[in-house]
Parts: sequence; C-alpha cells; structure tokens
Amino acid sequence: MPAELESKLEELARAAEVATDVAGTMAAVDAIRWRYLGKKGELTALLRSLGSVPEAERPRLGALANEVRERLTAELERRRGELLKVQQELEFASDAYDVTLPGIPLRLGCKHPLTQAWEGLEDIFIAMGFSVVEGPEVEWDRYNFELLNLPKGHPARDMQDSFYITDEILLRTHTSPVQLRTMERMAPKLPVRIVAPGRVYRRDDDPTHTPMFHQLECLAVDVGLSLGDLKGTLLQFARAWFGPQTTVRLRPSYFPFTEPSCEVDVTCSMCRGAGCGVCKGTGWLEILGAGMVHPQVLRNGGYDPEKVSGFAFGLGIDRAAMLKFGFGDLRLLFNNDVRFLEQF
Repeated sequence: MPAELESKLEELARAAEVATDVAGTMAAVDAIRWRYLGKKGELTALLRSLGSVPEAERPRLGALANEVRERLTAELERRRGELLKVQQELEFASDAYDVTLPGIPLRLGCKHPLTQAWEGLEDIFIAMGFSVVEGPEVEWDRYNFELLNLPKGHPARDMQDSFYITDEILLRTHTSPVQLRTMERMAPKLPVRIVAPGRVYRRDDDPTHTPMFHQLECLAVDVGLSLGDLKGTLLQFARAWFGPQTTVRLRPSYFPFTEPSCEVDVTCSMCRGAGCGVCKGTGWLEILGAGMVHPQVLRNGGYDPEKVSGFAFGLGIDRAAMLKFGFGDLRLLFNNDVRFLEQF
C-alpha cells in the first residue's frame, strides 16, 4: 500500500507539471490549482488515504506529499509569472507610440467678447477715477424701483417687464440698485464715483434684446456737478471706446430717476458720421441713457440735493460689444458658436 501511494503521488506530480507547462491562460492555471491542490483536489484525496497505511510509513509519505504540494505550487506560480509577462508585453505593444512623432498642438482659447468688453469698460472708468462696485442680482422691489422714484403703480415700470419671484423680490432689471446701496453706505461722505457692472434680467428676446443681458451704470455725486461734467465724462468714455474722432450728442428724454434726462448718441463707428445702413443714414448711434440724479433719489440715498448734485448713466455691455466688434445680433454672444467667438 505505501509503495502504491508513493507511485500515485509521483504520477500526480508529473501530470500536474505537464498540465501547468501547457496552460495558456491565467484561468487555465487556476483550474489546475483547484484540480490538484483544492479542498476537493486529487492531492487532498491522496492525503486522506494516509490513514490506511501503516503508522510507521505515515511520516515519510506525509513529507513526500508536502514536497509534491510545494513543487506544484512553485510550478503554478512560475507559469503564472510567465503568462503575466506575456500579457504585459502584449499590452505594452498595443499601447506603444512613436516618441519621435510631433505632439498634438494645444488649441489656445481666448476671452469671450463679452468679457473683453466688460473688462475694457471697467478699465476706462477706473482710469477716470471711478471704483467698480457690484450688487445682488436678486433684488428687493424697494431698491430696484421705489427708491429710484418708481413707486408701485408708476407707469414707467411697464418699460421694464420684470421677472418677479415674490411680490417684493425680483431679478433686478438694471444695476441702478447698486447706486442706492452705495449712497446709503457712503452718505454723507463725498465724492461718490462708482461704476456698477453686472447681469440684469427683463422679458425681452429679439436680435437686439435678450432676457438676460449685461449692464454698466455710472454714478457720480459731489458738490457742484453739472450737465457739463456729465457730457465731458461721456465724451471721454466714447473716445476711449470708439476712437478719438468720436463725438457725442445729448437729446432730451425722460427717466424717473434723473432730472433732466437725455439719450446719448455717438458718432457711428461704422461710417464715422457719413451715414450708413447701421445708423440708418443719420451718422449717429444711440448707446445709452443719462441725466442728473433726481433730487428725490439723492434724498433716498442719504444726500441733501440742496448741497450736492450728481449724474448717472447706464449702458448695455452687450450692445457696447456689438458696436465695438461690428456684429448685428446680440444672441450670437450666447449661442456658444466657436466659429463666431474665435473671431475676437
């Protein structure tokens, strides 16, 4: 019986080694391990039969069985290592690339034309001594309308069809609320010189209007400011933005928060005043509304209109970009068409 068991152990070892040598996959190696060394494997079955051999032979046969187990374990690990190396070499070969080939060039981006216009306008007014101030886009009706001389029921509210969240909260329709917030914070200190850029919201959607657009408003409050100071500031801005040959024209108008009020035209940037399709043959382009700050608005901001005066104006950053860069549809700014944006 011991000789027969010893012969079976040797035959098992040779068969397992042959099977291991020809195993072509990791799965095949694992199958051989379970077949011979698993809990229900052939070597385990032979070890159970040791109980039937004479007690004196058991240590020798047990040691022989352990040697077979170690031999098979080493062979299986060797074959696993060989297969892993082959697998890695195949992966390296499939991922190989020619390091002498030229690299893929990175596509450089650029600032959006709106960003260029926003920053360019800020730079102009900063150079003129104004500070940049921002405010909330979700605003109280009190700041957006009432403190700007637009009480509830005022017909001029219809000029700005608004997005209301509640009866008293809305998406701001202009950046003018920043003027009131700034005056409240600074009063009675002088001078006040700010520009307030930001997003605003109205129910408009056509080639020259979008529901969300960008506005920049200017406010100056000091002793003795006049309409002449307003016009001089506008002329300085227009020449910095549209070119040194630009002139400005003020036309009487109406805004509840300024008195007197005016519409501001500049020399057409396309034809330089000669008349073209863009300016409809007039040589002028309307760009913004302006005026001297209404006395009641000054009072609401904490200033005495008998002692100080101020001027204010607001322009659309989107429209300023359109006139500066020469395209005709504001919606192009928001369509994310790279063919359009990369021109700037």
